[in-house]
Amino acid sequence: MPSNISQKPWTEWTLEETLIFIFGRFRLSKRRKGSAEDEPAQTERKIYFNINPPDESKDQNGVPKMSYPSNKIRTAKYTALTFIPEDLYLQFHNIANMYFLFVVILNFFAIFGANNPALNAVPLIVILVVTAFKDGLEDWRRTVLDNELNNSLVHRLVDWENVNASMDHVSTWRRIKKACTHGILSFYHSIRSFRKGPSKSDPRDEPDRRPSVVSQRSSYSHHERSVGESPIELTSVNSRAANTPFHDQNSTSQMDSSLATEHYEPKFDPSGSMLNPDKGSSGRARFKNDFWKNIKVGDFVRIYNGDQTPADIVVLSSSEPDGAYYVETKNLDGETNLKARQALKCGHGIRHAQDCEKACFVIESEPPNQTLFTYSGAIRWGQQNGASGEHVEAISINNLLLRGTTLRNTRWILGVVTFTGQETKIMLNSGITPSKRPNLARNLNRNALYNFVILIIMCIIAGFINGFAWNVKHGSLVWFDYGSYAGSASLEGFVAFWVAIILFQNLIPIALYISLDIMRTFQALFIHYDEYMYYEPLDMACVPKRYNVSDDIGQIEYIFSDKTGTLTQNIMEFRKCTVNGVAYGDSNEQDDSEDTDQSVGIASEKARAQTLQILRDAYDNPYLKSDNFTFVSPDFAGDLGGASGSTQQHAVENFLMVLALCNTVLPESTPGDPPEIIYKAESPDDAALVAAARDYGTILSHRKGSDISLNIKGNQNDYTILNVLAFTSARKRMSIIVKMPDGTIRLLTKGADSVIYPRLSRDHEGQDDLKIVTSNHLEMFANEGLRTLCVAERVLDPEEYRVWHASYTLATQALADRDAKVEEVSSALEQQLSLIGGTAIEDRLQNGVPKTISLLADAGIKLWVLTGDRVETAINIGYSCNLLHEGLDLLVFSDPQTAAAKIKSGLDAFKLEGSEEELLAAQKDHRPPPPTHALVIDGESLAAILEDEELERKFLLLCKQCKAVLCCRVSPAQKAAVVLMVKSGLHVMALAIGDGANDVAMIQAADIGVGIAGEEGRQAVMSSDYAIGQFEYLQRLVLVHGRWAYRRIGEATANFFYKNLVWTFTLFWYSIYNNFDGSYLFDYTYIVLVNVAFTSLPVIFMGIFDQDVSDEVSLAVPQLFYRGIERKEWSETKFALYMSDGFYQSIICFFMPYMAWRSDFQHPNGRDIDDRPRLGILVGTAAVIASNSYVLLNSYRWDWLTILINAISSLLIFFWTGVYSQSEPGFLFYQSAVEVYSALAFWAALLVTVTIALLPRLVIKAIQKVIFPRDVDIIREQAIMGKFKNAGKSSKE
Repeated sequence: MPSNISQKPWTEWTLEETLIFIFGRFRLSKRRKGSAEDEPAQTERKIYFNINPPDESKDQNGVPKMSYPSNKIRTAKYTALTFIPEDLYLQFHNIANMYFLFVVILNFFAIFGANNPALNAVPLIVILVVTAFKDGLEDWRRTVLDNELNNSLVHRLVDWENVNASMDHVSTWRRIKKACTHGILSFYHSIRSFRKGPSKSDPRDEPDRRPSVVSQRSSYSHHERSVGESPIELTSVNSRAANTPFHDQNSTSQMDSSLATEHYEPKFDPSGSMLNPDKGSSGRARFKNDFWKNIKVGDFVRIYNGDQTPADIVVLSSSEPDGAYYVETKNLDGETNLKARQALKCGHGIRHAQDCEKACFVIESEPPNQTLFTYSGAIRWGQQNGASGEHVEAISINNLLLRGTTLRNTRWILGVVTFTGQETKIMLNSGITPSKRPNLARNLNRNALYNFVILIIMCIIAGFINGFAWNVKHGSLVWFDYGSYAGSASLEGFVAFWVAIILFQNLIPIALYISLDIMRTFQALFIHYDEYMYYEPLDMACVPKRYNVSDDIGQIEYIFSDKTGTLTQNIMEFRKCTVNGVAYGDSNEQDDSEDTDQSVGIASEKARAQTLQILRDAYDNPYLKSDNFTFVSPDFAGDLGGASGSTQQHAVENFLMVLALCNTVLPESTPGDPPEIIYKAESPDDAALVAAARDYGTILSHRKGSDISLNIKGNQNDYTILNVLAFTSARKRMSIIVKMPDGTIRLLTKGADSVIYPRLSRDHEGQDDLKIVTSNHLEMFANEGLRTLCVAERVLDPEEYRVWHASYTLATQALADRDAKVEEVSSALEQQLSLIGGTAIEDRLQNGVPKTISLLADAGIKLWVLTGDRVETAINIGYSCNLLHEGLDLLVFSDPQTAAAKIKSGLDAFKLEGSEEELLAAQKDHRPPPPTHALVIDGESLAAILEDEELERKFLLLCKQCKAVLCCRVSPAQKAAVVLMVKSGLHVMALAIGDGANDVAMIQAADIGVGIAGEEGRQAVMSSDYAIGQFEYLQRLVLVHGRWAYRRIGEATANFFYKNLVWTFTLFWYSIYNNFDGSYLFDYTYIVLVNVAFTSLPVIFMGIFDQDVSDEVSLAVPQLFYRGIERKEWSETKFALYMSDGFYQSIICFFMPYMAWRSDFQHPNGRDIDDRPRLGILVGTAAVIASNSYVLLNSYRWDWLTILINAISSLLIFFWTGVYSQSEPGFLFYQSAVEVYSALAFWAALLVTVTIALLPRLVIKAIQKVIFPRDVDIIREQAIMGKFKNAGKSSKE
């Protein structure tokens, strides 16, 4: 939008400027919701602090050229002023609404013969109002949440000049919107205050001093303190001179004493300090409570423990001397694990308001982007204390506190704002979930188009015949009409065409769209309130996050599942290990099936008791709890005490020490008898490893910054972490560089064997033999379904470390390609390692997984597992969860070079060539493959296949012949690519299920995405269409609710089209006898109410409550789901059959009454009742009763509610006729109910008409169910006979 428009008063706008302004609002609104490609390219930004920006960054008025968005967030679509026009604008994107608006407009032209134009608009108005009410209610909730968030409080530095922010220009349009919104809110609050008393004062005006008390690092709860509280340091000593109500002598003295007790010594080089001692301080600057929406780029803010972050902030300092702090990113990515972060080294000395006034620096930042895990920037400052030159420190994601994260286990941090509002990373990532429309809704437009073609043909016929009739010189029109309206026969035909559009408007089912919304909403509620899908440990029911795709679940043919946390519990338990070539661990401990031999169980308990006894005899470990003890190995406990000699004892002790040190776990001690120690880890694997070391006497007891303390059998050992080389999915390893108590420097590494083994030294004696033995042990562990890691170390020469650290520091400060340079330097050090051993962690199967997979397979659904685990681990899990069995021939792809050859040999075994013709045939074949083959492929082979279109097609055809497919070592992007390959290649409906952030891509790529609330966080849940607590609930979601929803929606849609055709064609048949002049057979109120009141409720209730078999039977006979895979509940054939049925019944419903009425029907008083309005009563009543009875015939569930709704809908036409015909506005319709209903001929004709209309359908259904029964018909008979009497108990256990 041109800027000069918003700067001019609206009274001076031209017409062109006004149109640009109005329609530009919608374009801007749409752009905000669009992709990043719609946004203009942005350059890097510079943010100045206590430094005047250069002249080239300002305009001629001295205002900064760079403008930043407000921190006020709007997720709501509408305002009080724009709601009505914008909601209507969006609603009329629906082609059916546009069509009926056009028909309503036609009604207002008298030449088209509409009797009551306003009444004709009622159905459209009802639909628009109901939809607008739903949209408004949803948007009001968003507005309330927006206001709560925007008015949250944060401590912002005030009475200080932010040179990056200029005064906001509020345009006339925004002033009008704000005035309307404030007016409505003021009216609302005045009513509330009148009823409940005066409202609260502005929270910003409350005292914002926090009590100055020295507190240890612990979790503070944000909601437990008042708005104005303020612990420890807030402002400089100078601030107490400020004469404000926020500061008093008492609070300042308390704060000073607090600072004194901290004994803080800043760890920074004074020569490199950003503080300018020569810069004066006003003494007025202070941190004050302010709203989030007032935060601007360049502001100083202070965040306290438990507070959420209002914007993207570069952290300068924290309450910890080393600048460490911890964050929880649950609101950002759903993960609840604490993450360690670090403040900038150059900002450690900035702690008070006075420091903020004296700090002079510039931040160079990359432009806003969606990447959550990387950030590149730099902070520059000039040398102080008379020194010359410039200092620079790199800023990474480790120094950036993102909006939405929560500060934990740190008293406070102080930082500066770099991105606000829509430019924050969380907002740039919001709204990226793709829009999903149900498959049936996509097909519905095609069926509506068929009806539209029929409508146009009917209207052309009407126009032609009416024009021809006016052209006949001696026709009846000459005697009975007052002349032509249009003036000529051709124009009369043209007018008749549009009259017919109005007359036959109901052929396009406008009410169908809102009816389907109602049905799907109720189905979503049924899913949510299913008590058998409630997961008690998380107090979580199934949550439909997208209400309109429930019928798609009933058409799922392929399910793509993650393994860890989805099929398994993602609760890691340390089970086995190998140290110095010796394997440890009780193999029987992990087997907890019901078929476990009793003697094995006794042996396991004996081994557990023996291990615990050895450990307690050696050292009285207060943290050893038998209930949580998972690593059972008497041999390991014995070797730890020297049973196998000092060499093995030293190896075991070293192994435990590495497990306790090589992590970022944060220990929290809980005093008591006995005491407890809780480990908070980013990864559950790390927590399991550290817990195992704790149980065997090597206890991670304390971590503060870079200092770590281990309690080894009662002896305290202190270590210093020099560097942490973090784990990433690309690195597949984690390393730490640690200074040992004896002064030596060691590199400790753990990671996947595929990454560690190439980095092992070849010079160490016995290393080659150890590699072979350890590799065999790890393979054995993986075959048992355990997750394996290698552990290695290297002793570093101090000089070598010094040189490396200098290179590493330069790499971390690089402004370009920082991540690549850091990885290059890190990888150079992670060489020449010495192998220590390996670990094996068990991730148990979730309850009910084997049974669920078996039921899904019986239903004809194909399950693929996409995981990042090793091939051996995935295969073992496949066997344990019934996905694989011994009779299957495994096709294993582990080498990209041989992938093409293996695909060819596999296709040859199935006598296929991989041609496009075979792929087209495969798209029509939905039968499950024979249980003869299964395919296993790793990520590298998969990547090579996906790069070649022809190879991908052949691979897809090969996979279709396999009973199961396992993709191992695959990335999130590869998971999504596999889903899209199957969806688009086979034209099937796909469901993806996962629990972690790495599953989001495939969840969004699938037609239905299901997220499991697990240990890896809830990002998958946030991005899903349905959220569940356990994998086993998938059987009810798919086989019960999905099948019900698809069958109900398909049947209701077919019946809706049918009933509209019956009604419309009765009018068409009548038009034959009036030269298609557009006169109504029925009273006009019938046409308006037929879809609103007379016939809609039975179809809607069918779509909500109809049920062919119970949930117990649906689970007992999962093969019933196969009809949904074939998509037979809604097809072109079914549509044509129902339309043909409607065509036949329309003939009967018109011509039977018409032929009977020709026999001079009379009232008992002798008055004729064979005129048009009274004939219309019989025809209309017959059509309504036939339509409702037809719906009842097609329903499986005949209970009291179904019968009652059907009866009420049919009786409504009698009620309306009786009421409306008693009013004088009925005109010719006046007293018609009394006259018609008192004639016996009416009831006789009605009975015969309805019977003949429904008889063919009734006969065909009887023949089909008796002679050609479907599977569901047979199962229903068996259920009635009691065959599934015990199915309910077994299906719900």
